[in-house]
Amino acid sequence: MVQENRVIVICGATASGKSDLAIKLAQELNTEIISADSLAIYKKLDIGTAKPNDEERKLVKHHLIDCVDEKSSFSVGDYENLAMPILKSLLNQGKIPIICGGTGFYINSLIYDLSYGNTGADEKIREKYKEIVALKGNEYLYSLLKSRDYESSLKISPNDVKRIIRALEIYDITGKKKSEILDDKKPRFPFIAFMPEWDREELYSRINFRVDLMLEKGLIEEVKGLISNGLTKENQCMQGIGYKETYDAIISGDYSYLAETIKQNTRRYAKRQITFFKKFENLNYIRQNDFEQLKDKVNKWIK
Repeated sequence: MVQENRVIVICGATASGKSDLAIKLAQELNTEIISADSLAIYKKLDIGTAKPNDEERKLVKHHLIDCVDEKSSFSVGDYENLAMPILKSLLNQGKIPIICGGTGFYINSLIYDLSYGNTGADEKIREKYKEIVALKGNEYLYSLLKSRDYESSLKISPNDVKRIIRALEIYDITGKKKSEILDDKKPRFPFIAFMPEWDREELYSRINFRVDLMLEKGLIEEVKGLISNGLTKENQCMQGIGYKETYDAIISGDYSYLAETIKQNTRRYAKRQITFFKKFENLNYIRQNDFEQLKDKVNKWIK
């Protein structure tokens, strides 16, 4: 007998086989997948996001793919507002939703009750920090975050101005560090999480293969199309790995280091993803893409 309000999470590094496992499991459980991918959520970003193809989407219904205009900004709070009604609807139908993706903050916003996700935006505060960036630069802004919320600063790139400002904004509005709010997180539902586990060299080989395949499929042409549609590096979606490097190559006209730069940045990102998800409670490792092991663990958990 399935207990009510259970949720399954399949998380981990890019190119680790999460989507394949999620699709097979969703078929087995007759359920649906809620994507947790900060790039796949955008329309017209197809090749560089490795979205499930049309055939895979016919096999299993996927939510939150191709649903945000590519010119729009999109926050964790926006994701939660879109995803939570879908998750609750699936639970009300007696299904076990599968959340699948590599964007940890998206997953956190659904399985944990995090007050910062619903912290409203304060345009005056944001403008204040934007002016600071304009006057004193990214490094000074990052030093402010380090002085106020050192733990959060460790998880944010010094050049990721948008996320730095958001962390400072949360601090100013709530009086709490974003990292403190994360430490106080409480699960909304009983959940179990799974992460495919690969030897480092095997994972890096998969990443390298995926990047080569994206370029063969036309990633450069896809980004040129986005540029023709008016997108610049300032657009949020163009800051994603694969897109920002390709954008720079197109603008400079130098493609000689494009493939290796994307591979290197993707490998670094994969390392950060693994570190992030290792902290999940109820995390189970799956040998590479061993579906039988996943199915066995899920069946034991359901019983």
